[in-house]
Amino acid sequence: MDLEPKERPLNLNSARKLTIRLCTWALGLALFAGMCPWLSAADAPAFRWGGDEEGGGPYIYPRDDDPTQLIGFEVDLADALAKEMGRSAQFVQCTWDDMLLVLSRGKIDVALNGYEYTEQRASRYQASLPYYIYELGLCARREGPTQTWDSLREPAASGEKKRVGVLEGSAADRYVTEKFGAACQILHYPGSAEALRLVEEGQLDATVQDIPILHFFVEHLNRYPELGILDRPVAEGYYVIYARPDDTRLVEEINKALRRLHTSGQLQEIYQRYGIWNAAQNKLDAVWDKWETGLRPDKQDKLLELTRQAPLLLKAAGVTVALSLTAMPLAVLIGVSVALVRGWNTPALGGGRNHESLLARLVRIPFTLYVEIIRGTPLAFQLFVVYFIFPEIGIKIDEFWSGVLALAVNYSAYEAEIFRLGLQAIPRGQIEAALSLGMSRSLAVRRIILPQAVRLVIPATANDFIALFKDTAVCSVIAVEELSKQYSMGAKNTGLFLEMAALTSVLYLLMSYPLSLLAGWLERHLRGEERS
Repeated sequence: MDLEPKERPLNLNSARKLTIRLCTWALGLALFAGMCPWLSAADAPAFRWGGDEEGGGPYIYPRDDDPTQLIGFEVDLADALAKEMGRSAQFVQCTWDDMLLVLSRGKIDVALNGYEYTEQRASRYQASLPYYIYELGLCARREGPTQTWDSLREPAASGEKKRVGVLEGSAADRYVTEKFGAACQILHYPGSAEALRLVEEGQLDATVQDIPILHFFVEHLNRYPELGILDRPVAEGYYVIYARPDDTRLVEEINKALRRLHTSGQLQEIYQRYGIWNAAQNKLDAVWDKWETGLRPDKQDKLLELTRQAPLLLKAAGVTVALSLTAMPLAVLIGVSVALVRGWNTPALGGGRNHESLLARLVRIPFTLYVEIIRGTPLAFQLFVVYFIFPEIGIKIDEFWSGVLALAVNYSAYEAEIFRLGLQAIPRGQIEAALSLGMSRSLAVRRIILPQAVRLVIPATANDFIALFKDTAVCSVIAVEELSKQYSMGAKNTGLFLEMAALTSVLYLLMSYPLSLLAGWLERHLRGEERS
């Protein structure tokens, strides 16, 4: 028997099929490899970046010809970074104050909106490489008395401290507070444009802003022709992109993308497009070489920081009390006057609509319009009109009294309706009895009708008083440093949002709860008098 294996003849058909299969697999793999970048870009999650459109140019702002489209150097930067990472950029509107809190909640992937690098923030969030080197600039009227940094220490022509506007919680805020806090009155605004406008109108002596903002508005757009960037830039710092502390991989991708954009010259093209490229950006490579990535150690003593903030919160609570105690009596006085005019012809006040004269109707119309217009527009808008629009017609009111006026006018409309209903609730027999005893109509209303109406409206008025305490927070937009404003500044400076919120809530409760007790006591006291 032949035990040696025999050679099997080659099957040409099988070899041909095998070759075709191998070529097909190779072609498929090549096509798949070629399609991978497209697939990854389409399937990858969007690059959700948070920004605040309200901050304006050159960061994020709407196009002039199409307000639905956003432009700005950070818009272009986010698009370029997303493209480098094979993802699509998705803008998410956030308020600048709360952006890092929104980041912590996972609603956005990064905060990219002119956030300066600080050790405190870097101990809570991952920070990218700096994407822009900024400096602070002094902006004032070209022909005004403020021409240098040192001139900020000099008193104004009125003998008072010079008024300097800054963006709340910014590097400019910290710099001016540290260097000139004792010599200047520092006013904090939620946006940059407000301060620039007030400097041009003469309500502020100067403003300190990041150089990109000043270059864009003052030089690039020439929106404020009377203003100039004076003296030398100071306090160099860095804009970075913040991510959540566990997003190390994302920050690494962003850093690689930033390096590629800088090497290719695209980063410079973006900055030149908005007029913010300057010599400082040539230092980016050197800064990046020495940059340390990763979370910074948290060296903050929370108890010490809260101890430092407590006196500031108490002082701000005093401003809140002053606003409320000044505005509410004015609101009640205006409200009662409006209610009496509008209800003078009602039976409860001894009138009769059948005999109302044309003059009486004409007198009542503007008071009715007053109530409807004030109730139909928000308090923030009314405050804006008083503080920003009135100066254009020659009426300049400082921050505190602008807040008082806006609050008093706003609440007077509601008080007018409350008192009008209270007056109408008094039985008609009361005024008729008073008139039959020989009282004049005005005396009867003052001594008989109005005191009874006051008893009826005390609960509603007290409720409005408590609400007004909280609505004083709106005054923060015009740099009145009441309690909510001080909380916002302190929380941003320390990063202790929860702790500061708890302390602020306690102060609000301590201010409003006694009012509730007082209202209850007055109601019981007046009812007791009524029964006796």
